[in-house]
Amino acid sequence: MTKEEIILWQKIEAFQLDEPDAGFKFSARLARENGWSLNYTYRVIAEYKKFLFMCCVSESGVTPSDPVDQAWHLHLTFTRSYWIDLCKNTIEKEIHHNPTKGGAQEAEKFDKYYTSSQTLYTDKFGTVPPEDIWHNNQRRFTDIDFQRVNTGRYWLIKKPKVSVAGITLLMLLIACAIFIQAADDYGAPLLMLGVVIAVAIGVYKWESDPNKGKGNNHRGGSGCSTAGCGGDFGSSHHGGHHGGHDGGHSGDGGHSGCGSGCSSSGCSGCGSGCGSD
Repeated sequence: MTKEEIILWQKIEAFQLDEPDAGFKFSARLARENGWSLNYTYRVIAEYKKFLFMCCVSESGVTPSDPVDQAWHLHLTFTRSYWIDLCKNTIEKEIHHNPTKGGAQEAEKFDKYYTSSQTLYTDKFGTVPPEDIWHNNQRRFTDIDFQRVNTGRYWLIKKPKVSVAGITLLMLLIACAIFIQAADDYGAPLLMLGVVIAVAIGVYKWESDPNKGKGNNHRGGSGCSTAGCGGDFGSSHHGGHHGGHDGGHSGDGGHSGCGSGCSSSGCSGCGSGCGSD
């Protein structure tokens, strides 16, 4: 890091997301909403701060891991903490959340950003990102079928991990066994066995393909864009639920979506003293 970057990182690292006098702290909320242990949550928050630093120093664009993105999403709802305490008073930059617009071009862009984020991480912090928080590219952009579930009303049972290859081979072996029992000669069973082997090889190659699951299912990207503070912090930036949560291009230096947040007079919950659980 340069001297300026070290000073910036020290400011971000010292930034506190948990208010000392809060009965329900940011970390506790983040842990509850994601079903994480507090220890894992504290580690995610530490990685979120590193991501914020990378947003400030990246010359192109960066994309967070999914756990880091969840911390970012939640922090955006703490509008005063995010836009005033962090962006205006700590880093003196606006960091906007830019979710993917969808499509192959966006998928490729965020995949590259995620790769460059991990490279920048190693370059600036001298270590590789922790794998249990910064998952690989394939998992980052395909393991995204999340829904908000009331755990007080529903039981959550983990699905057994059964691969497509395993199910396919099991069905083919059963069919092959039935076919062999019904056959009068060895020609047909050998042919059936050959088909089983060919299908097994094909399914194995498909499951081993690093690009499997991309394309239309590659929908989970988001990135950041930054802009200098100056005197631009008006009520439209920090008055809403996700102020500045827009679909602009990551990494550009302009005010992408600066006016897209809620104004203080136009949103429910924007006034002082309002909040939500």
